[in-house]
Amino acid sequence: MKVVSGILILITAFLGFKHGWNGLMVKVKPGDADMMAELGIGRTGTIIMSILSIAVGLMVLAPQTFFVGNLLNATIIILVIMALSLKVGNIKTALIEIPFLLMPLVMIWLGHPFKK
Repeated sequence: MKVVSGILILITAFLGFKHGWNGLMVKVKPGDADMMAELGIGRTGTIIMSILSIAVGLMVLAPQTFFVGNLLNATIIILVIMALSLKVGNIKTALIEIPFLLMPLVMIWLGHPFKK
Protein backbone atom coordinates (compact mmCIF):
# COMPACT_ATOMS: atom_id res chain seq x y z
CA MET A 1 0.00 0.00 0.00
CA LYS A 2 2.94 2.33 0.60
CA VAL A 3 3.89 2.05 -3.07
CA VAL A 4 0.36 2.97 -4.20
CA SER A 5 0.31 5.88 -1.75
CA GLY A 6 3.70 7.07 -3.00
CA ILE A 7 2.58 6.92 -6.63
CA LEU A 8 -0.60 8.86 -5.83
CA ILE A 9 1.45 11.48 -3.97
CA LEU A 10 3.73 11.95 -6.97
CA ILE A 11 0.75 12.20 -9.34
CA THR A 12 -0.96 14.74 -7.09
CA ALA A 13 2.20 16.82 -6.71
CA PHE A 14 2.82 16.77 -10.47
CA LEU A 15 -0.77 17.76 -11.29
CA GLY A 16 -0.72 20.48 -8.63
CA PHE A 17 2.45 22.00 -10.04
CA LYS A 18 1.32 21.60 -13.66
CA HIS A 19 -2.16 23.08 -13.20
CA GLY A 20 -0.84 25.81 -10.92
CA TRP A 21 1.85 26.85 -13.36
CA ASN A 22 -0.56 26.76 -16.32
CA GLY A 23 -2.99 28.96 -14.39
CA LEU A 24 -0.30 31.49 -13.64
CA MET A 25 0.89 31.48 -17.27
CA VAL A 26 -2.55 31.98 -18.85
CA LYS A 27 -1.09 34.28 -21.50
CA VAL A 28 0.86 31.29 -22.81
CA LYS A 29 -2.13 28.92 -22.84
CA PRO A 30 -5.34 30.85 -23.51
CA GLY A 31 -7.44 27.65 -23.51
CA ASP A 32 -7.14 27.42 -19.73
CA ALA A 33 -8.42 30.97 -19.33
CA ASP A 34 -11.44 30.10 -21.46
CA MET A 35 -12.37 27.19 -19.19
CA MET A 36 -12.02 29.30 -16.04
CA ALA A 37 -14.03 32.15 -17.59
CA GLU A 38 -16.75 29.67 -18.55
CA LEU A 39 -16.99 28.67 -14.89
CA GLY A 40 -17.24 32.32 -13.85
CA ILE A 41 -13.74 32.53 -12.40
CA GLY A 42 -11.90 35.73 -13.33
CA ARG A 43 -8.18 36.35 -13.54
CA THR A 44 -7.82 36.97 -9.79
CA GLY A 45 -9.69 33.75 -9.00
CA THR A 46 -7.51 31.87 -11.46
CA ILE A 47 -4.36 33.17 -9.78
CA ILE A 48 -5.68 32.19 -6.34
CA MET A 49 -6.62 28.69 -7.54
CA SER A 50 -3.21 28.35 -9.21
CA ILE A 51 -1.33 29.32 -6.05
CA LEU A 52 -3.48 26.89 -4.05
CA SER A 53 -2.73 24.12 -6.56
CA ILE A 54 1.01 24.68 -6.22
CA ALA A 55 0.67 24.80 -2.42
CA VAL A 56 -1.24 21.50 -2.46
CA GLY A 57 1.50 19.98 -4.63
CA LEU A 58 4.05 20.95 -1.99
CA MET A 59 1.91 20.05 1.02
CA VAL A 60 1.19 16.45 0.01
CA LEU A 61 4.92 15.73 -0.17
CA ALA A 62 5.50 16.28 3.55
CA PRO A 63 3.90 13.94 6.11
CA GLN A 64 3.16 16.87 8.45
CA THR A 65 0.99 18.72 5.90
CA PHE A 66 -0.26 15.68 3.98
CA PHE A 67 -3.79 15.67 5.44
CA VAL A 68 -4.33 19.41 5.08
CA GLY A 69 -3.01 19.38 1.51
CA ASN A 70 -5.38 16.60 0.50
CA LEU A 71 -8.27 18.32 2.26
CA LEU A 72 -7.57 21.57 0.41
CA ASN A 73 -7.28 19.68 -2.85
CA ALA A 74 -10.58 17.84 -2.40
CA THR A 75 -12.65 20.75 -1.10
CA ILE A 76 -11.33 24.08 -2.23
CA ILE A 77 -10.01 23.07 -5.62
CA ILE A 78 -11.86 20.05 -6.99
CA LEU A 79 -15.23 20.41 -5.27
CA VAL A 80 -15.44 24.11 -6.18
CA ILE A 81 -14.69 23.34 -9.83
CA MET A 82 -17.36 20.62 -9.82
CA ALA A 83 -19.94 22.92 -8.21
CA LEU A 84 -19.22 25.77 -10.62
CA SER A 85 -19.39 23.36 -13.55
CA LEU A 86 -22.82 22.18 -12.45
CA LYS A 87 -23.93 25.77 -11.88
CA VAL A 88 -23.20 26.68 -15.51
CA GLY A 89 -24.67 23.39 -16.78
CA ASN A 90 -21.38 21.73 -17.77
CA ILE A 91 -22.09 18.22 -16.50
CA LYS A 92 -19.24 16.68 -18.50
CA THR A 93 -16.58 18.67 -16.62
CA ALA A 94 -18.19 17.84 -13.27
CA LEU A 95 -18.18 14.12 -14.11
CA ILE A 96 -14.56 14.24 -15.28
CA GLU A 97 -13.57 15.68 -11.88
CA ILE A 98 -15.03 12.73 -9.89
CA PRO A 99 -11.86 10.56 -10.03
CA PHE A 100 -9.80 13.61 -9.05
CA LEU A 101 -12.12 14.12 -6.07
CA LEU A 102 -11.74 10.52 -5.01
CA MET A 103 -7.94 10.55 -5.30
CA PRO A 104 -7.22 12.81 -2.28
CA LEU A 105 -9.80 10.92 -0.23
CA VAL A 106 -8.13 7.60 -1.03
CA MET A 107 -4.76 9.15 -0.23
CA ILE A 108 -6.02 10.27 3.18
CA TRP A 109 -7.26 6.73 3.81
CA LEU A 110 -3.94 5.19 2.74
CA GLY A 111 -1.85 7.72 4.66
CA HIS A 112 1.57 9.10 3.87
CA PRO A 113 4.11 6.31 3.20
CA PHE A 114 6.85 8.01 5.26
CA LYS A 115 4.72 8.80 8.31
CA LYS A 116 5.88 6.88 11.35
